[in-house]
Amino acid sequence: MTKSETKKGTSAASVVAGKSSVSAGEQQQQQQQQQVDNETMEQTGPELVRPKMMMKQTSKESLHRKNTESEVYDDGTNTFFWRAHTVTVLFILTCALVYVTLLEETPQDTTYNTKRGIVASILVFLCFGVTQAKDGPFSRPHPAYWRFWLCVSVVYELFLIFILFQTVHDGRIFMKYIDPKLGVPLPERDYGGNCLIYDPDNTTDPFHNIWDKMDGFVPAHFLGWYIKTLMIRDWWMCMIISVMFEFMEYSLEHQLPNFSECWWDHWIMDVLVCNGLGIYCGMKTLAWLSMKPYQWQGLWNIHSYKGKIKRIAFQFTPYSWVKFEWKPASNLRRWLAVLGIIFMFLLAELNTFYLKFVLWMPPEHYLVLLRLVFFVNVGGVGMREIYDFMDHPKFHKKLGQQAWIVAAITVTEFLIVVKYDPHTLMLPIPLSIIHCWILGFILIVSWTLWRFFIRDITLRYKETRKRKQEAPLGNGSTPTGRSKLNGSSQLGHGQATKVLRRGPGLGLTQDQRD
Repeated sequence: MTKSETKKGTSAASVVAGKSSVSAGEQQQQQQQQQVDNETMEQTGPELVRPKMMMKQTSKESLHRKNTESEVYDDGTNTFFWRAHTVTVLFILTCALVYVTLLEETPQDTTYNTKRGIVASILVFLCFGVTQAKDGPFSRPHPAYWRFWLCVSVVYELFLIFILFQTVHDGRIFMKYIDPKLGVPLPERDYGGNCLIYDPDNTTDPFHNIWDKMDGFVPAHFLGWYIKTLMIRDWWMCMIISVMFEFMEYSLEHQLPNFSECWWDHWIMDVLVCNGLGIYCGMKTLAWLSMKPYQWQGLWNIHSYKGKIKRIAFQFTPYSWVKFEWKPASNLRRWLAVLGIIFMFLLAELNTFYLKFVLWMPPEHYLVLLRLVFFVNVGGVGMREIYDFMDHPKFHKKLGQQAWIVAAITVTEFLIVVKYDPHTLMLPIPLSIIHCWILGFILIVSWTLWRFFIRDITLRYKETRKRKQEAPLGNGSTPTGRSKLNGSSQLGHGQATKVLRRGPGLGLTQDQRD
């Protein structure tokens, strides 16, 4: 053995010895601290120890939060792209207003001036919001991008409020100011009819029923559920919402004709093929995002062109990643919150069909597509803010701004549907559908009562009974107490003496032992 190996062996032995001595010292300190805690509990009761228990609970929540978040490395480069440009935006906006006021001649068309004035007001508000609004949880590709969609949310909610306060006739006529083609009642397409997968009567194309269903909504279903999976980040919740929406279509096909679909269109094309494939691809993307290293460098700190191109592409990926663990069965608050999220998702999905039905918009109109694009951009931020509010309520003490405005938009859309066409909503529901929904409601309420009330009360009763059986006895001795006292093989001499010297009410005294 060489001298260097001898030194390494000696140093390793000393380190091991040091660790053993430290661990022995830590064990002794833990035992002393446990004795002090027990004496404090006996003298003062559990009230004074409760803050320490709350601190432990808080540390557990923080540890859980840390385990679900990815580690991020950032060199802190702050380029022109990331700096605030409030003065620059204000200068450009002022120049535009000066040009319109002094150099441009105002047309004499009242309708044109009204439209342009509304658009200019919206643009000024968007400029203010993009530069001054509070940042949300997302920062890629740029925080200003998400501030822009927050301001668009406010504008859309104000538009919905305006439509809500109009009469049904005036509200539908107002849509003509947006597009002259609107304001005309359109027949809904019936997706039911002949539900044969193979039609022998059609010798030219026996599978014509399948090809007839292959419209633009098939890729829209796949892409929509791929994005929804990235928002919710949970396979079970996505599948529940997907299946529940098909049940909603079954339940409401007597109100909207396009809810009437063939059985294989509901469960094979929608749930299994389009929705299922979108959810699968979304979960694979989530797995990649959770394993991806989040190391950010400034573009000018990267020397190779390949690295620069890769850095530009990754600018459109998340800055960090948080794995969503909803845990609906952990407590009643989270269970009710998850039920509320599922309900709002289903309501937003139904609003897509009912809004275009009551406002007379064809399914292929660009306003329907813009609404979907809008929810794609604001839904992810809203879900992240809801999860933060549920998972870390001591840090996030109020619901996020984007989640708040999305919830308000969903409710306002539903109120417009209720006001503009109450007759359709009040059509009698088939009795079989009513029985199914009553049965589902009873099952949910029964499981909630059992899981969070009956089960908890039973477990608390069993735990209390077990503690009473294992607790030390009071004054006087019983056979159980004598058997525990005489069990010298289980208790050391010092421990037995300590039990004997506790005094009246906590064990036997010295006189009773003699």
